Amino acid sequence: MRVIIRSKDVNMWLPVPLVLADAAVRFLPDSVMEEIRNPIPSPYREVITKELLQELVRECRNVFKEYKGLEIVHVEAQDGTFVSIRL
Repeated sequence: MRVIIRSKDVNMWLPVPLVLADAAVRFLPDSVMEEIRNPIPSPYREVITKELLQELVRECRNVFKEYKGLEIVHVEAQDGTFVSIRL
C-alpha cells in the first residue's frame, strides 16, 4: 500500500507493507479494543476480538492483491493539500 501526502510544507510518499496491518492489530492494547467495542450494541460487543480483526486483515490482504494499484482514498483540499492511499 502507498500513502501519498502533498501540501505546501510536506511532500511525503510512504510505502506501507500490508503485513504491517496484521502486526498492528496483534499489538493493539486492550484499552484500544475497549474503545472500539464501546459504541457497538451489547449482543455484538463480545464478537469483536483481536483474533477476528486479525482474520479480517488476512482476508483483506488476499483481496487487495487482486486489486493492486486501486486508489481507496483520494482527497484534495482547497489549500492544495492532497492525500492518496493506493493498494
